[in-house]
Amino acid sequence: MNVLSALSGAETILFGIVGVGALLFVVIALYAMGTYNRLVALRNRFKNAFSQIDVQLKRRYDLIPNLVETVKGYMKHEAGTLEAVVQARNIAAGASRAAAQNPGDAKAMSGLSIAEGQLNGALGRLMAVAEAYPDLKANQTMLNLQEELTSTENKVAFARQAYNDSVTQYNTQRETFPTIVVANFLNFTEAHLFEVESEAERQAPKVSFA
Repeated sequence: MNVLSALSGAETILFGIVGVGALLFVVIALYAMGTYNRLVALRNRFKNAFSQIDVQLKRRYDLIPNLVETVKGYMKHEAGTLEAVVQARNIAAGASRAAAQNPGDAKAMSGLSIAEGQLNGALGRLMAVAEAYPDLKANQTMLNLQEELTSTENKVAFARQAYNDSVTQYNTQRETFPTIVVANFLNFTEAHLFEVESEAERQAPKVSFA
């Protein structure tokens, strides 16, 4: 009788341990699923935010060839300046496509930041040279392009801020404990901001002829 009682007691303890283990597993699994869903939602949010940047950058890249064609007839001796703008525009467009395929990726975002900074510099030099051409400054097409570029640049800045805010929210959630354990296990990597590379590049190209 004592042996049967001992076996019964051991079975009760074993079932209790198994039950606690099963309950713990369920709790962990539910937490992992909830964490996964939150991270997916935050990741999708910053990817969507980048798509808004992409729209404005494409608009900007589309305007630049029109700008070059407009000034070409006036700036016949500035071929080097115009070529630099075209080259910088093409590099930036390629960097933007790479970033759009993988928003938040460190290499892609750094490449886009550098390319955009170089494009800003090339446009800034073009506008500085254009100041010496009064007829160009009065050209209506040039004035319209000036207005559109300024508007697009403002929209890029606004979209970039929204993207960076979304990335910060995602990274903050990802880095908290114990979320970071789940994030690392499920390969949710750190997302990177879209920032300019230097103080000089922070300045939007001056396109006003006022």
